[in-house]
Parts: sequence; C-alpha cells; structure tokens
Amino acid sequence: MAQNIYDQPEFFAGYSQLGRSVEGLDGAAEWPALRAMLPDVTGLRIVDLGCGFGWFCRWAHGQGASNVLGLDLSEKMLARARAAGPDTGITYERADLDQLSLPRASFDLAYSSLALHYVADVERLFGTVHQALSPGGHFVFSTEHPIYMAPTSPGWSIDGEGKKTWPVDRYLVEGPRTTDWLAKGVVKHHRTIGTTLNTLIGTGFTIEHVEEFRPTDAQIAATPGLAEELERPMFLLVSARR
Repeated sequence: MAQNIYDQPEFFAGYSQLGRSVEGLDGAAEWPALRAMLPDVTGLRIVDLGCGFGWFCRWAHGQGASNVLGLDLSEKMLARARAAGPDTGITYERADLDQLSLPRASFDLAYSSLALHYVADVERLFGTVHQALSPGGHFVFSTEHPIYMAPTSPGWSIDGEGKKTWPVDRYLVEGPRTTDWLAKGVVKHHRTIGTTLNTLIGTGFTIEHVEEFRPTDAQIAATPGLAEELERPMFLLVSARR
C-alpha cells in the first residue's frame, strides 16, 4: 500500500492551510493551464485519481459531467470532500492508486492533480487507466516536475552573479525519495520526464500535449512570490488519449 501521509494529523493540518486547499482550483497556479488541456466535460464519465478535497470533482459536476468518481487513499480528504457536497452526481471512494482496479471502458476522462509522484508503480497505474477509458478517452494529469523533486535541501543557492541556482541531485537515478514537507518522512517517487512519457506510450496512450508549467506575467503581477517558479519548473502537465 502507498504511504498514507495525508491522514497523519501534522501533514493534514499543514495541507489544509495551503492556498489550493482553502481557495480550491482558483488557488492552484497551474489550474488555468491544466484546464486548457481538458476536453469539454459535458456528459462525460470522469474518474479523479487522488481527488483530495474534491475540488475538481465538484467543478466537473458543475460543468455538466454525467458522473464523477473521486478516488483517494486518505479518509480525512474524502470526509472533507463528501462534506462539501453535492449529494448526487459525485461518488467518493477510498482507493490505493498502487493497487487500483477499474472496470473496462467505464470512463471518458481520467484526471489527476499532483498525485502520481506518490505512486511507486506508475506503469501498472497507466495500464489500469488505459483499459478503463473508452476508445478516444482522455487522460489529463499534473505531477511534481522531476527537476523540482530532484534538488536537495536547501533547494537553491546563490551563484557569483547573485542569481539563484537549483542543484539537480542525481536526476537520472529513479526511485523513492524521502523529504520533509509539511511532515517528516514524506515518500515521493522520482522518475524522469522520459520515463513518464515513454511509459504512457508503452501502455498504449497517444501523447497530445506536454507542458512544464510556468506562471504567466499576469499571475506573477498578482502574486509576486510566483516569480521564483521561473527558476525551475515545479509541475509537469500532460494530456494523452487512449
């Protein structure tokens, strides 16, 4: 079973205070770019892998999705999602993405936001998602960029010209890495961009769009702290078709 870090009180308390936890999709800087990669969700059957507080599930429901299934390992996250409603159109279930099983051709869109870097066997998961999508179905996801994951603490340093530099620590050495983020001992699984994309291809997907997220000038003007995200990509966004 994957590490259930989100049910640890210290981690959950910290996560609940993040902007994306309080403001939902509008609090996630990458959401406009990710939303642009989505198909029209009207009438679609959707599964959200790692649904968290259910923000995307509720958005898709509000946009006219036929039905939405939100999956998460954390009981605390699911409880918060269920409490937010609505009572119909969305189903929340507990699931371990490392051991996931889904009915064949049961969805038109699989979506995942910042969950795949917690998955050890991404090849198994991609295969599960592929067979669960209808022909032509979409798989759209974001994950922590492997360059962002690779640096070691303190993460950045100042070079001779006064510019920040981001050391890449053993980028080509894949596997689990332990970090202290919101709580001690958080396990994430580092894999290169090439591994992620080639695994999608190997499981039968056609890649449609890949984006290494950068904030827009307007976003930086509104939130100056986002300027730091120009130093290295924080998120990898991918759209693929079955």
